[in-house]
Amino acid sequence: QVQLVESGGGLVQAGGSLGLSCAASGRPFSTYGMGWFRQAPGKEREFVAVISWRSNTYYADSVKGRFTISRDNAKNTVHLQMNTLKPEDTAVYYCAAATDPIPTIASKYNYWGQGTQVTVSS
Repeated sequence: QVQLVESGGGLVQAGGSLGLSCAASGRPFSTYGMGWFRQAPGKEREFVAVISWRSNTYYADSVKGRFTISRDNAKNTVHLQMNTLKPEDTAVYYCAAATDPIPTIASKYNYWGQGTQVTVSS
């Protein structure tokens, strides 16, 4: 059993930055590929970024070059640093854990946090 709790969401101006954190508990953190997804009202949940246990990363084209995913296995946390934010980044952001190293589809993830709201104003 793994529990995930996101934090760090909020309101930010377009062009600004925001950092999200996900705290994991229950099982060895390094076992899992850790991903971030987001879901805006009326839209499907979409992949944002993923990081493997050895810190290989993969990003959605929409955020590549702007967002950075990282993990600290000693602290059982994963982070998403979001820079140059755009209004279209507005969504609820979810942290998720998977047994696959770097899956990019939601169905491959075993555990999910409850989400944190990110709102980017124009």
